[in-house]
Amino acid sequence: MTEQSTLLSLAQRHLYPNYQQSPFILCRGQGSQIWDMDGKRYLDLCAGIAVNTLGHAHPRLVSAICEQAGQLMHVSNYFYNEPNVKLAIRLCELSGYSRAFFCNSGTEAVEMSLKLARRHFTSKKDSARFRIIAFENSFHGRTLGALAATGQAKYRDGFGPLLGVTHVPYGDAQAVRSNMAPDVAAILVEPIQGEGGIIAAPEGFLQELRRIADEHGALLIADEVQTGIGRTGLFLACGHSNVEPDIVALAKGLGGGFPIGAVLCNESLSADLPPGSHGTTFGGNALASRAALTVLDVLVEDDLIAAARVKGERLGRLLAELNLKFPKQIVASRGRGLLWAVELDPSVDVSKVLEHCKNAGLLLTRAGSHALRFSPSLTVSQSELEEGVQLLAEVLKAEALCVIC
Repeated sequence: MTEQSTLLSLAQRHLYPNYQQSPFILCRGQGSQIWDMDGKRYLDLCAGIAVNTLGHAHPRLVSAICEQAGQLMHVSNYFYNEPNVKLAIRLCELSGYSRAFFCNSGTEAVEMSLKLARRHFTSKKDSARFRIIAFENSFHGRTLGALAATGQAKYRDGFGPLLGVTHVPYGDAQAVRSNMAPDVAAILVEPIQGEGGIIAAPEGFLQELRRIADEHGALLIADEVQTGIGRTGLFLACGHSNVEPDIVALAKGLGGGFPIGAVLCNESLSADLPPGSHGTTFGGNALASRAALTVLDVLVEDDLIAAARVKGERLGRLLAELNLKFPKQIVASRGRGLLWAVELDPSVDVSKVLEHCKNAGLLLTRAGSHALRFSPSLTVSQSELEEGVQLLAEVLKAEALCVIC
């Protein structure tokens, strides 16, 4: 037995079996390439599900983490730490918001956003406002609050009863209007539904949500956990609609692979969670903050947001060509920046396609029920995108994967 096969056997005995993990162990990465313990090379076009903004082992991120680990990692939020203050300043500069709260994940960022929305109205002596309007097919996280807001029953099954959230069809502004009432604290929306299949908000939808929230005195929360930090070609995806939410949840790409989440808001909400009302042991620690600050520095200095637009346009053209080549297997391709989906026909076994992609040395993930997701690092090269699409084309050519050819 190889070392990899031995560890796989032990993993199956000792890890909690809630994931369906591939039968290999990744051990080393460089840029958009990654290797398993047997030395097989994979082209990584999922980047940890839109997490590894700078790819694997980016020298500046590695150096910053190592240097910070040798200076100071954690002191608790009873005290300021230098990287965290600098990160807050930089994040506010890039986003246009004035306040930043730091946590450890996207789920925590959404959870804090929901608490902030509720507490905002409590602090205004309007405790009747507690309900959240969210959207069908959405995904917001795994904690009970974020789970309640998630608009996919399969994730909520077995965890009820959950807090009061009303789910309406994504893109249906009239349904939102019909469900507004004096008890609504906030509308929670993804500008692009990530886990739902890379579904972009229809033209004008986010602007209409902004108007509805303002008319009814409610807050607008944007879950930009998957779409933020430049992935769609702007720092925040809401910018494509010229919409400024009251609260923005961030995570994934912010730390470039190091766990960190953030919530952004303006001064009008800054007094609503006073000391003792919300906190986190590890959030904003020096090591995570230094990692995120480095990601933002490289993002700006290497102009990676503009590059995401250019590379994304190229990827979109490549996927459109792929659609034309395989009209029986591909229903559509859609996306923005470096977040794209290839929706497969229901007759195609998505799990089998993903398995064959891995065998061919290509890492993608599923989004929604029948879509393959491309969410590469923002440092991915044009040639790597071309290689990835070509590998997918070779997989789709396999006669065994096409039921109705």
